Amino acid sequence: MTAPKQQRRARKIAMTEQEVTAFLQEQRTCRVATNGTNGPHATPLWYLWDGEALWLTSLSRSQRWTDLMADPRIAAVVDAGHDYGELRGVELRGSVEVVGEVPRTGEPHPELERVEQAFADRYTGGQIVIDGRHAWLRLRPEKITSWDFRKLGKG
Repeated sequence: MTAPKQQRRARKIAMTEQEVTAFLQEQRTCRVATNGTNGPHATPLWYLWDGEALWLTSLSRSQRWTDLMADPRIAAVVDAGHDYGELRGVELRGSVEVVGEVPRTGEPHPELERVEQAFADRYTGGQIVIDGRHAWLRLRPEKITSWDFRKLGKG
């Protein structure tokens, strides 16, 4: 796997790699944008960041899924803050790949064992939910852009 492209602009407010990881592990919802036949399509999703990839579970009969099967390019944004000086976030761009069966029925899959348990620990009280309607997508970002406006007053 190649490392994501380095952020070229706004480096003064960019998060460090450790700050990006901590932020992504702290937040719960991302917004993903896909390329559809009628233009961009943006939707919220829960996610899991493992330090290298953003794991998403999506309804396999959704517009988002249809878009991604036709064009796997995606952007995902996770952000937080209310006032201007506290805004911070991360954008991850790249292409998704399907991991496991579609839809997910629980067939043993070594890559998904830890992901499904970590996702369950984070969102469903430790209970892995396999409903036969969702499937897993992995985004290994080609580019990560971050911002933390709290850094504007520093340095």
